[in-house]
Amino acid sequence: MTQQPDIDRTLSELERTHAETFAEPWQAQAFAMVIKLFEQGVFDWSEWTDTLSEEIRSAGARGEADRGDTYYQHWLAALEVLLLRKAVLERKILDSRIEQWRRAYLNTPHGQPIELAAGAQPEI
Repeated sequence: MTQQPDIDRTLSELERTHAETFAEPWQAQAFAMVIKLFEQGVFDWSEWTDTLSEEIRSAGARGEADRGDTYYQHWLAALEVLLLRKAVLERKILDSRIEQWRRAYLNTPHGQPIELAAGAQPEI
């Protein structure tokens, strides 16, 4: 049985190695997730490139401006689409996590790092 690599270590190494390539750490993390999921056979490369291309085309058709900093937003949106299509991720779970990040952002004082725990729903 092969041992799975430590994804946190892999992401950290990628961020250090390619610090100049990515404007923000989340971009390196999104990039690494796509590569890892491809390597694990969740999707093939042509599925990925087709989905990413469609996301970029769709954004243009919706009138979203390409400000030069949107590429990894498209990358992340394409990853979400592909994981939903492949039933690796459920829409309800994705929407819940997006809402949790939104609450975390709103609950975090300006200048402080945003942590997902800050967006947890209080238990009733």
